[in-house]
Amino acid sequence: MASIEEIRTERIKKLEILKEKGMLAYPIDTNRSISVSEALASFAKFEEAKKKVTLAGRVTAIRGQGALLFFNLRDGEVTIQGFLKRDEIKDELFTLFQDTIDIGDFVEVSGTLFVTKREEKTILVKGWRILSKSLRPLPDKWHGLQDVEERFRKRYLDMLMSPDVRSRFILRSRIITEIRTFLNDAGYLEVETPLLQSLAGGALAEPFLTHHNALDIDLNLRIAPELYLKKLLVGGFPRVYELGRNFRNEGIDMTHNPEFTMLEFYATYETAASQMAFVEKLIKTLVKKVLKSSTVHLGEDAIDMGKKFAVVPFLDLFKRYASIENPKGMSRDEWVLTAERLGVRIEKHDSIEKIMDNVYKKVARPKMIQPTFIIDYPAGFSPFAKKQEKDPTLIDRFQLVVGGIEMVNAFSELNDPLDQRARYEEQDKKKKGGEGDISPSDEDYLEAIEYGLPPAGGVGIGIDRVVMLLTNTRNIREVVLFPTMRPKEN
Repeated sequence: MASIEEIRTERIKKLEILKEKGMLAYPIDTNRSISVSEALASFAKFEEAKKKVTLAGRVTAIRGQGALLFFNLRDGEVTIQGFLKRDEIKDELFTLFQDTIDIGDFVEVSGTLFVTKREEKTILVKGWRILSKSLRPLPDKWHGLQDVEERFRKRYLDMLMSPDVRSRFILRSRIITEIRTFLNDAGYLEVETPLLQSLAGGALAEPFLTHHNALDIDLNLRIAPELYLKKLLVGGFPRVYELGRNFRNEGIDMTHNPEFTMLEFYATYETAASQMAFVEKLIKTLVKKVLKSSTVHLGEDAIDMGKKFAVVPFLDLFKRYASIENPKGMSRDEWVLTAERLGVRIEKHDSIEKIMDNVYKKVARPKMIQPTFIIDYPAGFSPFAKKQEKDPTLIDRFQLVVGGIEMVNAFSELNDPLDQRARYEEQDKKKKGGEGDISPSDEDYLEAIEYGLPPAGGVGIGIDRVVMLLTNTRNIREVVLFPTMRPKEN
């Protein structure tokens, strides 16, 4: 079998032959009159009229010999058969096609449409020209790209060879469109906030750092747009949302990619409870419109998205999944012992909330397959959520877990500037104590909410994870077009 370099050298020779024959191998324009999909949709009309059409696409197969050549021409998601017959086309053009065209080349063909005896819709080629000569061979169509890492690095080939991969990303686009439509119809205004921020706030995560040369200042790629969006509520917008990229300098696993797509939306005079109902309606609408079904399949699990989502207090999960009878009354030392007993990794400076969260992620969340809202989190779990009026030891927050994956995080937004300052001070103490993933004090945000932040409910949804759910995908890198990868030379 010839090597890639040998094939490339041979194709460059064919490229030179095309040039010698006066044919531009990479012309600027095309004379395409209709797309292949349009030709197939109106095939009978064009066939009956014997009207000449000009099509363009990628050659995906070539067969035949002697005076007859057949090839497949793919344009987007559809394919038509091409047919060259030596006595129906100039001899020079027939020979040139035979000698220089390879699978992977883009060509423009002109001719009339007809149906073969095998009932194959075909274009009888009367003329052709090259549009783009490929220098490297495509992967074998039966095996595609076998190496998973190579698939992610060369997503263009992965998509080219796998209809399922293409369909997944088309579906992703549809999902995002439906989300925007749902929010727009509900009166939300789409906005854009900075990706470069002097303080990385709004979430508990490690940021990526960069430097702005002209201003000579260090900046962070945003970990969340939350604080800017809430400033817009201060500024008078009643309902806002942003759907865009966030960046977190953390580990990569089946549900985490350093660069990911996040939806955040905020509405004045709403609460965690009202936004919980809104989120359930949004998710169910997505499932119905995108999948035309109320059942979602994720691996071997069949998930019923049509029924009312379950609601479970956070502390009850420890009783249910870890046989911990009184989680609320446990000290940090007791949680450390519990984590060690359950094989949960902890760090020396982890807070009690961090340890509880890690235990939950180990013993409870993976088992929560059917859609479940988790409520009533201990107060230390979020510096931006309001405390409950009936029990100030808890915050007014919820998360949605489906298929063992966290999809949504939301709460009634803390709008008391004095309480917010006290929460920041508590976070600063934790950071000095050695705990990571701390939201830094943001004086600019504190000043903004001192002008008055109205009561509001805010929601964050991981779009990549929603796409995973709706495309039956367990690995986040399968739903990100170009996931973060280590350079190949390393």
